[in-house]
Amino acid sequence: MERKGALLATCFCAGLLGALCNSLALAAAGSWGLMAAAGVNLAPALTLSWLYPRLVWGGLWGLLFFFAVGAPRYRRHWIRKGLWLSLLPSLYQLLYVFPHLEQKGLMGLELGQLTPLFVLLFNFLWGAVTGMLTRILWGRG
Repeated sequence: MERKGALLATCFCAGLLGALCNSLALAAAGSWGLMAAAGVNLAPALTLSWLYPRLVWGGLWGLLFFFAVGAPRYRRHWIRKGLWLSLLPSLYQLLYVFPHLEQKGLMGLELGQLTPLFVLLFNFLWGAVTGMLTRILWGRG
């Protein structure tokens, strides 16, 4: 019996938890001064008003992960698929959010020359955690 609804919910929850890991890592890197040392002005304060939207967006991006693992024959290489999928939120952040919503220039380069690299790295973390947790939460079924 197919349990597509359960897998969809699992992907959302894994994406949400991936966003939590992503957000905690980003806030920690900012508070430890790693971002400033790299010349990137991207050090958010860990507040609920900053965290909640990121969790929801992480869950929504996790819903896209369902399309990569929804069919039983595609349920392999979960973490690799999460890493590939993490390129979508990275592109969204770099090509839409930074230039149009936050006016930080194309790819957020006004925040520092290494901003695109950090966006990719933190979203890779989201993708790896999302893929791993979806696989763990889904089990063998």
